[in-house]
Amino acid sequence: MSAATILSFLSLHFSQISTWLHTWSTSTRKAIANPPSGDDTAREKFVEIADAYDVLSTSALRKVYDQYGHDGVEQHRKGQAAGGSHDPFDLFSRFFGGGGHSGHAPGHRRGPDMEVRAALPLRDFYNGREINFLVEKQQICDSCEGTGSKDRQVVTCDRCSGRGMVIQKHMLAPGMFQQVQMQCDKCHGQGKKIKNPCPVCHGNRVVKNEVETGATIEPGMGKGTRLVFENEADESPDWVAGDLIVVLDEKEPELGTSEEEKTDGTFFRRKGKDLFWKETLSLREAWMGGWTRNLTHLDGHVVRLGRGRGEVVQPLAVETIAGEGMPHYSEGHLHDHHDENDEAGNLFVEYTVILPDQMESGMEKDFHALWEKWRKKIGVDLAKDSGRPVVSPPAEDKDEL
Repeated sequence: MSAATILSFLSLHFSQISTWLHTWSTSTRKAIANPPSGDDTAREKFVEIADAYDVLSTSALRKVYDQYGHDGVEQHRKGQAAGGSHDPFDLFSRFFGGGGHSGHAPGHRRGPDMEVRAALPLRDFYNGREINFLVEKQQICDSCEGTGSKDRQVVTCDRCSGRGMVIQKHMLAPGMFQQVQMQCDKCHGQGKKIKNPCPVCHGNRVVKNEVETGATIEPGMGKGTRLVFENEADESPDWVAGDLIVVLDEKEPELGTSEEEKTDGTFFRRKGKDLFWKETLSLREAWMGGWTRNLTHLDGHVVRLGRGRGEVVQPLAVETIAGEGMPHYSEGHLHDHHDENDEAGNLFVEYTVILPDQMESGMEKDFHALWEKWRKKIGVDLAKDSGRPVVSPPAEDKDEL
């Protein structure tokens, strides 16, 4: 009998097979799981049935089977081989609880991951630092060691016999019934009951605590970097803790009170490995030159800007200062050869020129006379040099006498 045929049979008689498996005696199940030497017929048949049942009861596998058939299911399982092998005898544990045909405990399921965000100033991304922060997460109660019981005594639920699930029969029509597996309402799916609840966790087995967590911010890390702390998420006796993921954010710049916060670099803007700054010049500085500026970088060192006398800076001009951007962050990878991407970023300085709102009449006359003098001497004609057509003014009409 092929797996495809068995699958079709199971889909038509799912509820009946569920009832049949539940009424099996323990000796019958053990005989099939561990047949006498030389008699593997029952074992092979059960493996086929369990394999088809696994496809039928798993939505992902059922979808693969509907599209690609039995070969598609096998390919899907091979692709998930890293997550553990498929054991057809785990079908027993789905119905009867416990640890499968050989009595070993099945693999603990993994709990959900936690994601928190930590906002840091640009200075910390540039220099690097050790940070500590509080994370509220679920932890196993130390008082009862995760049992939920004050005296740590736990008894098996008498309704579901420790399975955490019960079978309920529903009549669909006269003579036609459907059996549905549901969570036990007496033990809430735990399979166990507590007579004396723990006064600390109130029988929940877990408590909420604020836990201090430390992380290392390496120089050059960027906004959105994800720091993963394995098995540091919410704890529970029912699962292996997932990962705590810390996502780094960048704070908006603000002028602080400490000396390290009172720097020009506090207001640098970042894009990738490059930093950006806007420097303001007066008309005299932009036109005549002869000025200097000292920028205090994020780590306190000084970057010198300036022009000699007679060196003009155009409005919105951008100057590139190589190597004064963010340090390179390698993300833990080692390189045997030099790569240009391993170098630090650049600092880009954009110049803004401030023009006076108004001029005194004497100053206006002096500047106008000076510009006219040099314009005529050099032979500059702004109208012709603009490239636009020159239109002569219309002649004035004279009245005839």
